[in-house]
Amino acid sequence: MKTKIAVFIVVLFASTGCQQTKQDEKSQEKAVNQEKTTQTTKNMDTIPPKISDFPIGEENKAYEQYFSGKSWLARLTKNDALNVPMSNVTFEPGCRNNWHSHTGGQILVAVGGVGYYQEREKAAVRMEPGDVIEIAPNVEHWHGAAPDSWFSHLAIAANPQTNENTWLEPVTDEEYTAALNN
Repeated sequence: MKTKIAVFIVVLFASTGCQQTKQDEKSQEKAVNQEKTTQTTKNMDTIPPKISDFPIGEENKAYEQYFSGKSWLARLTKNDALNVPMSNVTFEPGCRNNWHSHTGGQILVAVGGVGYYQEREKAAVRMEPGDVIEIAPNVEHWHGAAPDSWFSHLAIAANPQTNENTWLEPVTDEEYTAALNN
């Protein structure tokens, strides 16, 4: 009888230990999955949503020093012989580019979300899909997303043979807020 009780106790401890180990493994697995979910959610915050039929492109690292916030750039035209450089630019909420000008001018076509365009000393213009902005040569301006919306526009370089960008100072938070409130 003592042997049967001893075997029963050993089996009981062994099964309890295995059960505890399985619970520990499940808890660890749950913690790892939760961490993966948190990491994925963080990454989703920096991945632009699809807000137009145009490609989003890659994060705009080459010009990031001229933007307040993150932007993405997708070159749409590849044939340089056509002389119509056109790209889709996507801005995260609140992102805008610095004040700048183009010696040949520029055309913007809003294709997704809500954004703004402003020329120096003028009121900002709200941009929604379908809006077209024609920017004359050498006009200082900025454009970007509304604070609560992603924004995409097509950027078309006018007179590309002679068109050069002149990048100026960042649009301050005060200028941006004032532009949106006018």
